[in-house]
Amino acid sequence: MEFRSRILPRYARRTREVDEALLGCYLSGTNSRRIRRALRPLLGERHLSKSAVSRVVARLNTLWATWQTRDLSPERYAVLFLDGFHLRVRLARRVIVVPVLAALGVTETGQKQLVALQLAPAEATRSWSGLLADLQARGLPAPLLVVTDGHAGLKKALEAWPTVRVQRCTTHKWRNLEDACPVHARAELKRDYDRIIYAASGLDARAAYDACLKKWTTLCPAVSRSLEEAGLDLLTFYTFPKTMWKSLRTTNALENLNREFRRRTKTQASFSTEAAAVTLLFGLVAFGQITFRKIDGHRQLPAFLGKEWSQAA
Repeated sequence: MEFRSRILPRYARRTREVDEALLGCYLSGTNSRRIRRALRPLLGERHLSKSAVSRVVARLNTLWATWQTRDLSPERYAVLFLDGFHLRVRLARRVIVVPVLAALGVTETGQKQLVALQLAPAEATRSWSGLLADLQARGLPAPLLVVTDGHAGLKKALEAWPTVRVQRCTTHKWRNLEDACPVHARAELKRDYDRIIYAASGLDARAAYDACLKKWTTLCPAVSRSLEEAGLDLLTFYTFPKTMWKSLRTTNALENLNREFRRRTKTQASFSTEAAAVTLLFGLVAFGQITFRKIDGHRQLPAFLGKEWSQAA
């Protein structure tokens, strides 16, 4: 009677747990040579060759291809954070800096999930429109709120979801105002701006916004123009429960994700291909190297969404 192992599938030389450990080492930044050296006493040379490690890592490609084409109709997000960051990739025999567009969703329970990840020729209207069109084509329902950094291309692309509320990142807007303001007046501007962003209510925030706009129209027209450009999209978060304000007024949730991506890739001069870049970034999330916590005030989110979505229906 033929012997069959209950531990290893036929023709396999390593358990699934070992393969997952190899993949975890790779995602943590360890290259193939170091992996083989560390595990040589346990697995030997024959069972852990360079090609064997490469085949394990190649599993990411299959998982990534399935993830980026999955049906999104069962997924529903209350909030969608949209932002971009940059990586160095070799294209057409030259290393260039290319933007990565990312979408991070918040479920009805307040849990954050990576929704989309895409390399683009530029962080422009066409690129963001393509990303949002792809999400819609795969059935993603429109979220209740989209939080953005105010990029002109993204602002134009959001016209695809005309009913969605937009929250401009208050941190990005402050940087714009700071650049437009003389150095000696920035402390005064910061006090006025904080009265808008940290008001006790939406009504107080609107009053502080109007007062700030009127004051700085005289003191520094460039500041008032920048503030007016964002408009009342700076105050959208006030329509949500107060316990959620801190999480919804900035794109910090996505900034943290981008920071982890940069930390993992900073030792890599460039990626050999576009596929290698996005596959690695996807793997960091898929295999738990990067995890997300729930947003502040998540316990109040289900009841709030129940009212909002029932009214929309």
